[in-house]
Amino acid sequence: MKPICVLTSWAFYILLAKLWAVQMLPSASSETTLRWEDGVSTRKGSCHTDGETIHPREAGYTFSEPFHLIVSYDWLILQGPAAPIFEGDPLVLRCRAWQDWPLTEVTFYRDGSALGPPGPNKEFSITLAQEADSGHYHCSGIFRSPGPGSPETASTVAITVQELFSAPVLTALPSTEPQEGGSVTLSCQTKLSSQRSATRHLLFSFYKDGRTLHSRGLSSEFQIPTASAEHSGSYWCEAAIDDGQIWKHSPQLEALPALPHPPPGIQLFRNQLFQKHLQRSLLSLCLHCPLRLLSMQASFLRTLICTTK
Repeated sequence: MKPICVLTSWAFYILLAKLWAVQMLPSASSETTLRWEDGVSTRKGSCHTDGETIHPREAGYTFSEPFHLIVSYDWLILQGPAAPIFEGDPLVLRCRAWQDWPLTEVTFYRDGSALGPPGPNKEFSITLAQEADSGHYHCSGIFRSPGPGSPETASTVAITVQELFSAPVLTALPSTEPQEGGSVTLSCQTKLSSQRSATRHLLFSFYKDGRTLHSRGLSSEFQIPTASAEHSGSYWCEAAIDDGQIWKHSPQLEALPALPHPPPGIQLFRNQLFQKHLQRSLLSLCLHCPLRLLSMQASFLRTLICTTK
């Protein structure tokens, strides 16, 4: 008789569970869940079939930049920045203990070398990060507890400081040797990283022989309307971000305006003067030369005169 009562009791509880599940199904089907998968919004609910994909623009949603979440079971971890780091950005690293346990003798390392003596500070920061600050970082510390402290070391974290913009290259159009009187355009060629172009701006400066031609302008070009001999010299440009924290300059560019072509009559007169001067010079050098050498010299002179006409 007792086993029958036990089975009846279990059947009663199973029946109650089924009734509860049936009542919950309608409410569960009307509940809407929104999630983000690989850059696409998916919505499941009574209005959409399971697995239906909606483009964020069509749905009217705006999403933040994605980031990687890593759950660690270590006693000590080094927390780095979640977003990409570029030149000029602040770089902050934190040495965190399990459940924020108190730490002493905290030391930060880059590529195995200590960045300073041990101390109580659990945060390491670089105000303006440079590409040279890239490397593998880790930290170590001693847990404060009753009795001797326990030393721990965090796993390494790779930090890469990306280039904000490349060193500029200065070019001259149409040429670095323009005709006198022609125009020349100097172009300082570089650009910001696409991830920073919306929040930062580049300013350009142009220099010649150590003298400033144009300082901190938005245009990457500098015009010389009429080139002349006085524009010959060494040019270079500089690109800097708007706050002036990061700047880079180009290699020097030698520019020399060419002399204007003389009219045909003046050019012929120059050739005739050159021929007469060359004749006098050669004859004065060979007054005491043997007859055969004089004959060879005269033949060479005739050839040279013909080529200069």
